[in-house]
Amino acid sequence: MTSKNNSKLMYVFAFVLIFSGVGYLMVTSLTQNSTYFLEVSEALAMDANKLERARLFGTVGGSDLQRDADALGVTFNLQDKEDQRKVIRVRYTGAIPDLFAPGAEVIVEGGINPESDIFLASTLMTKCASKYEAQDSYQEKAHPDNIPYKSY
Repeated sequence: MTSKNNSKLMYVFAFVLIFSGVGYLMVTSLTQNSTYFLEVSEALAMDANKLERARLFGTVGGSDLQRDADALGVTFNLQDKEDQRKVIRVRYTGAIPDLFAPGAEVIVEGGINPESDIFLASTLMTKCASKYEAQDSYQEKAHPDNIPYKSY
C-alpha cells in the first residue's frame, strides 16, 4: 500500500516541478523580450527608464537629417504623426532602407540613452510607398488590352 502512495506522491511532485519550471521560463522570456510599441507623443510622455527597449512609430523630420559618410548610419528627428512639434532625436547605425527620406513613415526599435536623450535604434523599417497599394479591379474598368468582359 505504501508503494502506491509513494508512486502517486512522486507523480505529483514531478508534475509540480515540471509545471513550475515551464511557468518560470514563460514569465522570464516574456518580461525580457517585451517591447513597447509607441508613437512619439506616447514615448515623450513616458519615463525615460521605461524606454530602455521600445519600438517607435513616426515620420522622418525634414530638418537636421545627417547621414554618415560611409552611408551606414543616419541621425534624424522622428516626429509624431499627429503633432509634428513632438520630436525624438534618433541615431541609427546600419544599412539605410531605400525608401528612407524626409516625410517617410518609419518604425525604429532600440532604446533611449538617458545621458544624451537620443534614441539609439538597432532596427529601422520604412513603410511602403502608396504606389504599391491595390488598384481597382477589372470589373469596374475596361480590360487593359481592350478585351471585353463576358458574363456567363
